[in-house]
Amino acid sequence: MSTFITILGTGGAIALLIGYGMVSSSRLSGDGLAYQAINLGGALALAINSGYHGAWPSAILNVIWTAIGALAVGKFIAKRAAARTAKGA
Repeated sequence: MSTFITILGTGGAIALLIGYGMVSSSRLSGDGLAYQAINLGGALALAINSGYHGAWPSAILNVIWTAIGALAVGKFIAKRAAARTAKGA
């Protein structure tokens, strides 16, 4: 189990770094769905890893980061649903 958690945490860190690098190099929009999804997944993976290893400050930070990402992704989903509903009306 420990190896899986380590791989999960490493993957989360890589995802966050890739997302940040892509936004910083203007290859990805910072307010786009892709960036928010990358942040959501990366932060969730790091929260699980940090909690498992008892690194509570990091775990709390990443739980909050996950919540922010989930809210942002939720807004995108709601906008898409509203647009589809408007097209059908």
